[in-house]
Amino acid sequence: MPAAATPAGHPLAVPPSLAATAPAPAAAEDVPLFQALEWLDGAPESRDGYSREKFKHWNKGLDPTDGCDTRREVILSEAKLAPEVGARCALSGGRWFSEYDQVWVTSASSLDVDHMVPLAEAWDSGASAWTPARREAYANDQGAAASLIAVSGSSNRSKSDKDPADWLPTDAYRCEYASAWTATKLRWQLPADPAERDALTRLAEACPDTTVAYEQVPL
Repeated sequence: MPAAATPAGHPLAVPPSLAATAPAPAAAEDVPLFQALEWLDGAPESRDGYSREKFKHWNKGLDPTDGCDTRREVILSEAKLAPEVGARCALSGGRWFSEYDQVWVTSASSLDVDHMVPLAEAWDSGASAWTPARREAYANDQGAAASLIAVSGSSNRSKSDKDPADWLPTDAYRCEYASAWTATKLRWQLPADPAERDALTRLAEACPDTTVAYEQVPL
C-alpha cells in the first residue's frame, strides 16, 4: 500500500492502529464487502496543494483515432439506447439511466462523467504523491467499470467531492455504490479516513450480499 512506503512524519503516514488487518491482494473477485473493507488502510487526509488541473482529463481515450475523448467514450459505453455519433464525436439522441438519482436522461449534454472516488478525494488520500502520469491514468481510467460513471449533472453536483460519510446516492444504488467506491480505492491502493470507513461499514451491514471485484494498478 502507498502509505506503508510513506516516510515517518508525512501527513498521510498510516499509524499502526489504522493499518489494514491484512494486505490487499493484487486482484480479487466476488469478495464480500466486509472482507474487502478489511483490506483498506486507514489514513488521515490532506488537501494541501490540490487542484483539478493536476489530474489531466479528459484525454483522447481508448481509441485516439475516433475523435472521442474519455468522457464521450464513457457516455457511449453506458448508453441504454445508443446515440448518433457525428463529426468530432458530437452525440445526438440516445438514452441513459442515471444511477445516483434513478432518473432517465435523454441528452448527452445533460450528463456528467463522475469519478467514483472524486479527484479531490484521491488527492487527499495519497494521489498528491503520485506522478503526473499516474494521476492522468486515474482521471481517465476505463480499465474498470467502477471507476467512471455517467450520471445526471444535478446528481454529480450534489455529490461534488464528498466521500460516503458526507454523501450517498438514492437508496436503490447504495449497495452498488459502496462496492464501486471500495473497489476503486483498492484498485488504486488508496486508504480511507476513519469517517469514510465507518460509513462504508454501515453500508456493508445494510448490504450483506454485496461483493467487490478489482484489479490493482501497479505503483
